[in-house]
Amino acid sequence: MPLELPGPRPTSGARQATLRESNLALVARTVAAAAPAYLSRADVAGATSMTRATASRLVDELVTGGVVDELGPDELDRPAPRRGRPGTPLAPGSRIAALGLQIDAGFLAARVINLRGQVLAEWVESRDLVASPPEEALRRLDAASGGLLSRLPAGTRLIGARLALPGIVAVGEGLLLRAPTLGWSDLRPVDMLASGTLAGLPFTIGNEADLAARTVAESAPGRPAPLPDFVYLSGGIGIGGAVVRDGVVVTGSHGWAGEIGHVCVDPNGPSCPCGSTGCLERYAGRYTLLAAVGLGATAPPDRLFERVAAGDQDACQAVGVAAWALGIAVASVINMFDVPTVVLGGYLGQIAGLLRPDLDPALRARVLSARWVAPAIVAAEPGSAPGATGAAFAELAAVIADPARWTVR
Repeated sequence: MPLELPGPRPTSGARQATLRESNLALVARTVAAAAPAYLSRADVAGATSMTRATASRLVDELVTGGVVDELGPDELDRPAPRRGRPGTPLAPGSRIAALGLQIDAGFLAARVINLRGQVLAEWVESRDLVASPPEEALRRLDAASGGLLSRLPAGTRLIGARLALPGIVAVGEGLLLRAPTLGWSDLRPVDMLASGTLAGLPFTIGNEADLAARTVAESAPGRPAPLPDFVYLSGGIGIGGAVVRDGVVVTGSHGWAGEIGHVCVDPNGPSCPCGSTGCLERYAGRYTLLAAVGLGATAPPDRLFERVAAGDQDACQAVGVAAWALGIAVASVINMFDVPTVVLGGYLGQIAGLLRPDLDPALRARVLSARWVAPAIVAAEPGSAPGATGAAFAELAAVIADPARWTVR
């Protein structure tokens, strides 16, 4: 058997290049995580244990590449800290941005966000897409994106687009394998965008709930939010889910983890478009709740609140059944992952006040560890299309993780 010799050792230049890339990423992360606090070059040096000369040189590279901005006095929303001779305040770059897209059973959305987390342009359109031709939805989204991009501030550098989709997504292959609420399967969106506005952009797809959960884990790209560990439920016509640990979505071996909407809460329950029976979303999905109350599919949450407040028997029963089903499914997730904070997003977040009276005791009864750490139910911050926001965050995270690609020496 031939002897395998070790490969050539990396050259000094290669090691230096790798060190530079790592240090650039460290500085970019430090500035992003500190925002909206204003760091100076000296602050960056102290936070990263670099010499001031090294930190300053790396900051200069990031400023040249647009990953970091130096702020002038007229750009500060509050006075910079005065500790001796003040340094130039630094912030994530305002010119590098990403396009986040979302297709849901009830709407389309497009949103351009920069590294500071600022929304530069957005568009959301309500539309019934259940069992619709995917080509029509993608063409409409592409056309709307073209309008957004034409209105961006001069000098904006768009680094890519990401599309949030409900259902099982093979991210690496760019395939939507199955979206039961839409009735779509085995679909490659990029193939339908070959001649439109999005054709010239780096384009990826992802699971809607996974991407929406990023907006709870991060308050802006690279900036951790107060909740690092939680179970996220994306409530709409269907129900998506994600488990987040240390600010990172747990995606599973194939990236398909978190499909809590298709957890069976009653094997003898109603049929689900996924092919199973008794799935959670058959009891707690928006259409199911509104239909049980006799309201139209587009009725706002206020109408359901009014019905419950008036003691309407159908409304109270529908909310009670939804809380019962959520209690079974969510308690199972908490028992499995030891993540006792539950964030309700989308429609579930809007009606969290109705669900809590029944959901709180259901979780305390079913979660084994509730005696020591009581499950907490949190409503996500209100806002439309969080999957689109999370999609833009995910694209921009790649810039923060590898800023060397965007800098010029």
